[in-house]
Amino acid sequence: MKLIQTIKDTNDRLAEKEELSFTEEGSEGAPTLTILPEERYQTIMGFGGAFTEAAAYTLSQISEEQRMEVIESYYHPSKGLGYSLGRTHIHSCDFSLGNYTYVEDDDHELRTFSIEREHTYVIPMIKDARKVRGEDLTLLSSPWSPPAWMKTNREMNHGGQLLPEYREAWALYYAKYIQAMEESGIPIWGVTVQNEPDATQVWDSCRYSAEEERDFVRDYLGPTLEKEGFGDKKIVIWDHNRDIAYERARTVLSDPEAAKYVWGTGLHWYVSEEFENLTKIHNDFPDKHLIFTEGCIEGGVQLGAWSTGERYGRNIMGDLNNWLEGWIDWNLVLNEKGGPNHVGNYCDAPVIVDTHKNELHYNSSYYYIGHFSKYIKPNAVRIKHQLDHPSLQGVVFQNEDDSIVLVVMNETDKAEEVSIALNDKYCPVTFEAHSIYTLVI
Repeated sequence: MKLIQTIKDTNDRLAEKEELSFTEEGSEGAPTLTILPEERYQTIMGFGGAFTEAAAYTLSQISEEQRMEVIESYYHPSKGLGYSLGRTHIHSCDFSLGNYTYVEDDDHELRTFSIEREHTYVIPMIKDARKVRGEDLTLLSSPWSPPAWMKTNREMNHGGQLLPEYREAWALYYAKYIQAMEESGIPIWGVTVQNEPDATQVWDSCRYSAEEERDFVRDYLGPTLEKEGFGDKKIVIWDHNRDIAYERARTVLSDPEAAKYVWGTGLHWYVSEEFENLTKIHNDFPDKHLIFTEGCIEGGVQLGAWSTGERYGRNIMGDLNNWLEGWIDWNLVLNEKGGPNHVGNYCDAPVIVDTHKNELHYNSSYYYIGHFSKYIKPNAVRIKHQLDHPSLQGVVFQNEDDSIVLVVMNETDKAEEVSIALNDKYCPVTFEAHSIYTLVI
């Protein structure tokens, strides 16, 4: 059994250690983590992060060698984190250099539609990531706001709503984006209806009630994508926090005419760690899917912080243990301020680039994500485990090559010993304080 560890109080970061062996007898009195491969759950799509204009611009501010180091650190299948997913914003979001759209004002027919701006920073970054990975990425695209002239408040920021008379044009906008990206060599897997539809933000935002989102998908977005030849593209609803995810999903998915267009529900981690809400959605709508579409550490850069990595580990593990199938981080990289962000909403990222000193910083979150993404491969299936321990957390997957991947996290201040049990054989493992381990069997 291969053991990989990241420990706060040592220099171990995704460090491979000596092989461990199973024996016929367990450690007497030690808690047990039992792996039960015969009980299987969801299939994993993969892991990834968002190709924001801020991330791509930040990488343009450093040497090409450093830029490619960052891209390889995420997307290389063996040397990097093995990312296979990505997210793009349909025109501007807060992590853009400013508000922008793809059409001129009051162009109701969308005749001026052009994604030329994305060719400057975003598309080249996606293409380089794909080249490093060696195959296509699964890309999910999200709008933060319709153009200002389509909205009740006549601006892209500060919430507002989509005016009813522009629902048809706005639905067509998604199709034009997909077409333009694919003509640029970037396949789009799916779209979300609206980033954070229950929030009025000082940046690009737009509100939908659950009923409005249902009706827009049923009557406009779903039929329009089909009509334009994109009926195979996935539609993801909600794209917001876990706290009321079940109620929102139930409203949309209980309508069969809306539900037939919907692939699944997107989740963010802000506000709540109510992971059980994902299982509630799965139990009521088992033919639909669950994907994590955004999470980050807010409030600016936190270089060297350990709690940030633990937040990532805890959230990834909690979601995976509740039927999540794909996990997409927010910005892949940000600058020394935690931007650029056109309204000063600075955040942290797993990789921070100091554009003044030309230095790269890999935060604890980078390594914590890697304990999942490097070893749990696309198409792996979650399998059952029983963990008899009050403070450790774990999740187990089986890859297509039959290897079993166990990830265990210890957020406590003291080391804990556990006996790993599989097929009536045992292996004692000590999990150090503030650590995360991946064991590959």
